Amino acid sequence: MALRIFEPRYTRMIKEACEKDAGFVICMLDSKGIKEQNTHIFPTGTYCKVIDFDVLDDGLLGVTVEGINCVTVSNIETEDDGLRVADCENVDVWSCDIDIQELSPMNERLAEIFDTYDEIRALYETIKLDEPLWVINRWLELLPVGAEQKQHFLAQKDCKKIVAYLSGLIE
Repeated sequence: MALRIFEPRYTRMIKEACEKDAGFVICMLDSKGIKEQNTHIFPTGTYCKVIDFDVLDDGLLGVTVEGINCVTVSNIETEDDGLRVADCENVDVWSCDIDIQELSPMNERLAEIFDTYDEIRALYETIKLDEPLWVINRWLELLPVGAEQKQHFLAQKDCKKIVAYLSGLIE
C-alpha cells in the first residue's frame, strides 16, 4: 500500500518504525464508534512494515508499506499529538485447505482486473493468482464491502464462508 504522510503524528510514527526496524498497524474505522473513546477503530488490523519511502513532488512523504500479518489491537490510547498506540497480538487468519481450482472463476476474474487496470496491478510487487489466500484477500480489498463485513470475515476460523460469499458475488 502506498501512503502519503503529511500529519506530524504519522511522520513521527514512520520515523520511529524505521529507526527501530519495526512496523505499525493499519486498522479499519468503524463509523458507529466514538473517536474520543477509540471505539471507532475495529480490533483486527494489519501489522505493516515500511519497504520504501521518498519525498513526493508535492513535498509530502511517500511511504510504501507491506502487510505482514493480522493482529488484534486492544487498550488503545491516544498520545498528546493524536497518534494512537495499542497492545497488539498476532492473529492466525483462516485455515484455508482449498485448491486454487476451487476458486474458479474468482482467480480468472482477478487476473482480468489486473490485466485491465494497470494502477491496480501496480499495487502488488508479485501477483500470486495460484495462492488461494492471496486471491481471497485481494478480493476483500477490491470489493465495495463495508468494514464491518470485512471484520466479520477476518474473524472466521475457516475461509469457506468468505469463499462462498465471494463466489456468489463474482459468478
